Formats: sequence, C-alpha cells, structure tokens
Amino acid sequence: MSPVHSFYQDKIASCTARARSIRQQRNRIALLRLAVFCLLAFVVYTLFTGFTYPLLLACIVLAALFILLVKFHFRLKDQLALWEQLLFVNNNEWALLNNRPNTFPDGGALLDSDSYLDDLDIFGPASVFHVLNRTTTSHGAVALAALLRRSLLSVPDIEQQQQAVRTLAQQPEVRQLLTAKGLLADEKAGNLHTLQNWLGTPSRLYRNKGIRIAGWVLIAWNLGSIFFYLDSNNYLPLLLGVLVSWALTGSFSGYISEQHRLISRRQAVLDQYADILAVFNTADTQHSTRLQEVRAHTGQAYKAIRRLSQLSGFFDQRLNMLVNIFLNSFFLYDLQCMIALEKWKEANKASFPGWIDAVGSIECLNSLATFAFNNPGYQYPEPLAPGATREPSSGNPADASTSSNGPAGALVLSATKIAHPLIPAAERITNDFSIGQPDRLILVTGSNMSGKTTFLRTIGVNLLLAQCGAPVCADSLSFTPMQLLTSLRVSDSLQEHTSYFMAELKKLQKIIHRLRTGEPSLVLIDEILRGTNSEDKTYGSEQFIRQLVQYQCLSLFATHDLSLGKLEQELPGIVTNYCFESTIEGGNLHFDYRLQRGIAHNRNASFLMKKMEII
Repeated sequence: MSPVHSFYQDKIASCTARARSIRQQRNRIALLRLAVFCLLAFVVYTLFTGFTYPLLLACIVLAALFILLVKFHFRLKDQLALWEQLLFVNNNEWALLNNRPNTFPDGGALLDSDSYLDDLDIFGPASVFHVLNRTTTSHGAVALAALLRRSLLSVPDIEQQQQAVRTLAQQPEVRQLLTAKGLLADEKAGNLHTLQNWLGTPSRLYRNKGIRIAGWVLIAWNLGSIFFYLDSNNYLPLLLGVLVSWALTGSFSGYISEQHRLISRRQAVLDQYADILAVFNTADTQHSTRLQEVRAHTGQAYKAIRRLSQLSGFFDQRLNMLVNIFLNSFFLYDLQCMIALEKWKEANKASFPGWIDAVGSIECLNSLATFAFNNPGYQYPEPLAPGATREPSSGNPADASTSSNGPAGALVLSATKIAHPLIPAAERITNDFSIGQPDRLILVTGSNMSGKTTFLRTIGVNLLLAQCGAPVCADSLSFTPMQLLTSLRVSDSLQEHTSYFMAELKKLQKIIHRLRTGEPSLVLIDEILRGTNSEDKTYGSEQFIRQLVQYQCLSLFATHDLSLGKLEQELPGIVTNYCFESTIEGGNLHFDYRLQRGIAHNRNASFLMKKMEII
C-alpha cells in the first residue's frame, strides 16, 4: 500500500472513531439535560406551592445548568458535523485513489465546445476539472474553471503558482480542514452575488445623525416610560413612545424591506467564507510569495465577514412576528440593525469583493495542492522563457539538436515518460517526446485505435496542468508557456444548421485567426477534412500544414494519410514523422502505444472487418 493510501486509511479510521465518540458524548448530554429539565420543573412547581430562598437558589442554579447543557449540546453538534465532513473528505480521496469518481461537481455546465475544453475533456464527468475539483463555494469553482480556461502564460507566474501548490500540498491537515469547513454550508451558486448589489446601495440611516440621535432618544424614552408605567400605572407616555417608534420605522419600511431582500438568509454562507479564511490564516505560507500575498490581502478579513454574518442573522429575526412587534415597538429593532449593517458597509465595502475573490483563489490552490498530494509520483515541470533552450533528455526518441529554426525556434516542449493523468496508473503507457528543437511540426501516423488521439490529448492536458502550476504525469517536462489551439473532436449542429464538415472548417479558421495574433501556441490537430474526398483531403491537409509552420507555434498533426509523410523531406528540420504501430500476431491485433520514429505501415481496418465477418 502506498504512503498516500495509508494516510487516508488512517484518517478515515481516526475520523470515524472521533465522530463515534462525539455521538456517544452527545447522547449522554441529552440524557443529563432531560434529567436537569425534569428536576427544574419539579423545583419550580415546589417553589410555587411554597416559596423558600433555597428553592429559588436551586431554581436559578438548575436553569443556568440547563442553559449550559443546551449550549454544550449545540457545540457537540457542530463538532460532529465537522468530523463527519472530514470523514467524507477522506472517503472521497480514498475512492479517487481506487479509480472511483470524485463526488464533487464535475463542471459539466462550464463546457465550451468551441475551444480545447471539449477536445481535451476539461469539464464534465471524469474530466480534468472533475479530478481536480475540491471547491465548496461558487467563487472557488469559478476560480478553478477560469484557470483551466485561461492558464498562466508567464514563467514567473507559473513558478509562483507551483510554489504555492507545493507549500499547501505539504499541509494535508490544513487543506482537509479548509475543505470540511467549506462543506458545512450548502451554498447555492450565486447566492453571495446579491451582496454586491447591497454594497452598491447608498447608506441612508448611518450617515443621518439626526435619525441615529432620535433613535437613541426614543429607546431611552421607551425604557423610562416602562418604569413610569410600572410605578404609576400610567401608560400614556409609553403608548406615545411606541406610536412614534412605529411611525419612524414605518417611514423607512420600503428601504428596510429592500435592503433585507438583498442581504437576508446569508448567515450560513458568510460563515462558510469566514471559516475558509480563518483556516487559511493558520496555514504556513513562508515558502510561497503567492500565499503570502493572499494572506496580506485578507488579513483579519474573516473577523469582519463573521461580524457581517452575525448582523445578517440579527436582521433576519425581523421575520419572527413576535420579535418584530416587541423589539420594533420599544427598541426600533429594524432601524438599529440597518444602522449597524450600514456602518459595517461603510468600513468594508471596498475590501469585501477582494476578500470573496480571495476565497476563490484559496479553494483553487487547495484543489491543485490536493491533486499534487494524491500523486506524489508526478513531477513539477520546468517553465522556460521564450528563446531558452535545454539539452534534451537521453533516451528520447525525439531528441534533436537544440538550435533554433524558423519563427517557432524559441518554443520548446520536451518530456520523458509522459502519460495521460486521467488514465488509471495500472493502464498507462508512457512515452518520451520532444518538439521545437529543431522540428516545429510532428506528423503522427498510425492505424485506428493505435493511440494517436490519446497521445495528442496527453500532451495537451499535461501542458495545461503545467501552466496551472500543478505537477504533471511525467518523469520530467520542460516547456515554453503557450496557448492551446485544438481540433480533435468535431460535431455538427442542427440548431445552427452546421454540417460536420463546416463545423470542422470553422474550428480550423479559429486556429488560424488566433495564430495571426502572434501568441506562442501549441496546435493539436486530429485527422482533418474527413468530410471530403481523399485527393481533396490530402491537398487541403498539406496546405494547412504548410500554413502552420509559418506561425509562432508548435504543432502535432495526427493523420491516416501516409502520403503526407513526404513533407519531412520537403521541409527538413521543420516537419518530422512519428507513428504508433500495430501488429498482427496469431490472428489477433496488438497495440503497444509506443511513439516511434517514421511512418506507420500496418493497417488494421481490413483485418478487423474480416475478423468480424463484415467482408
């Protein structure tokens, strides 16, 4: 059993034992609370039948003890909820290590078929997002999705992100607590976004000193009137105070109701964000500039957010009819809550959006760090500035000279024992690979099912992970940061009246338009122009390849068209042929999924058709 498996197994055992212990303790407290309540009821009954000071003292002590037991019960309830979430977190990680699906959302709604997101299986079931995702807030999910949509393209940014991921990966207790605290609240997507509207509304009460003074004067009047009524039985001053209080509150009733609509029922989710920031404040950030920047930006923000959560909870009490009538009659409850909320808003409205975005960044980094922890065999890649060169690794079948050649000579992508991270470890076949030193376009041929498309996805997914700051499924990877441009999966659209062939041409057109911007790019193409005749397909593919090599890009071009292999002789040092071969032995078809130099020769279509008695 691996150390990671052992870690989660031990955590599952300890969380289970801790949760069981708390349940037993809670049951004992419940029985004790019932006994105290029954004793309290008996003492109260006895007190009413015959008053004595010892009975009164016993009543007070038992009431205080009952209140303490109730508070202790709720504290145990909160502790149990946290340990149950920690147990869930560890069970989920254990399941993932055993090739079962992640129980966190898969991000399927974020899929965009017009980019590499669909081609590389970035969103949806068993996708890259699904494997990475440990976010519990909508801001966390958005931050992770945004990083996968637009990865980092600056070497310093990638290196800082890598260091942040490394630092968090070494703190599993903090990471798990961060996730578990986030799971305690069931946040619905977007339910904090109305707070942005609330922050943007002007304060009408806190800035009005006259209203604030009048409020405190009325409260003092009402309290004095209550004592006056008890002393003299004259209720007229109290009635006057109540009427004026309701008149003052009623004059702002529309404003208060609208403000409550924007901020009501936010206590749980505000506590969720505050808890995440509070846990992050306990993390060791000394080895990461990125984490230190987030810590400096948030500081004691969790205290301010928790204060807003409390105020939001107090404000929600206005929905209780009895509380509303009583407290508004004597203490102008709605106005006092609104003034306190506006005071908080004036002090924190400029910082609040940044705090909430910081929660998203923390959860995104936590997801990447958990991925790194779960895959200790993965390696952090080496980002290279454009123009930098590196000696290729020995044993690489694609090793070549490190000299630059043409417009893409500054770009490089080199890996040893690279494999697809979404394929279970026991089933992975690794390959060595290098491009850009000096070849800029690799033509990959091979029969059906030989592994061409999977190899292209392997390169694309690992480059994306590298540019997100995560470790990659390879023994080593060095790369120049590049945007990803792909055409691997094409579908027609009845709604848009788009044929398969036209949909493919539109994807190729977008690739060329993006290349014309001059941004360094990695282009992944799989078997284009399948919707036309073979002669037209060969000509179109050749012209497209000649177009690609003119731009600032590296390209992998998979095809069944063996005649395109001649381009290696026509464009030496620019186009290179590689292939995946299949072999037929004993009447069976075998694939080794190993990248080889040259052009594929074996064909499996006719063999399989004969074996299946189609021909």
